[in-house]
Amino acid sequence: MTDRAHEGRHNRGPGRQWEESFAFDFAARDGSVGGYVRLGLRPGDGVAWYWAAVVGPDRPLVLVRDHDVPLPRGRSLEVRTSGLWADHTCETPLEHWTVGLEAFGVALDDPLDAFAGERGDPRPLGMDLEWEGAALVVPAGGRGGDGYEQWCTVHGEVLVGTERLELDGGGWRSHRWGDRDWWSGEPWSWAGGAADLDVVTEGGLVVRAAVDGVEAEPLAHAPVAIPRADGAAMSRLDRALCRFPSGVGWVEALTPSG
Repeated sequence: MTDRAHEGRHNRGPGRQWEESFAFDFAARDGSVGGYVRLGLRPGDGVAWYWAAVVGPDRPLVLVRDHDVPLPRGRSLEVRTSGLWADHTCETPLEHWTVGLEAFGVALDDPLDAFAGERGDPRPLGMDLEWEGAALVVPAGGRGGDGYEQWCTVHGEVLVGTERLELDGGGWRSHRWGDRDWWSGEPWSWAGGAADLDVVTEGGLVVRAAVDGVEAEPLAHAPVAIPRADGAAMSRLDRALCRFPSGVGWVEALTPSG
């Protein structure tokens, strides 16, 4: 997984559930704010999924979720649709990525509203952020398929409505490809670099997490609903901003529709 050629897009695999994803998360060192972006390419469905969120202990969740984004052309990772523009650029393979975002999201006072129609106030959301590798890439844990992840320093600007936030923190980025069925199978959880993870969820939200045997404190939640294209099922993914003894980062847990 240290082959620099893996940083680009991969040829489509067989099956409708094949997906390639590029995901980036970040957290301020004091835990006051965190967020993520995720681009999922699903050529079997002819669309891309785009998620972005910003949240903090004293701020509402601002969420962008669009499961009907046109697939980017060629080898590009730039996507554009009504109310959304985003680009994800590998500046130096295995070392440096930049992410730009201009979108309209929805502000949710209660994160559980993400699972109940996403009713909230429209809110502009923008990012101009850089992820610089602070460690070697490691194989991505669990969930099937191939991929890798990397701990990074993260810096740049985040725009929420009229608010401009300067960010100097850390975060993980991951790149995965392979079959991804979000609606069946067992629940799973993830935390970057964790060898042993124990997560408890209630209503789809993480209420307790222990990473490598050490308790983590959930600070804020940035969940996303994952409805099946035919509307017959919906899974719940929570991404929880957590405080660890060593700093602040993210835990995620999927509750499949079954």
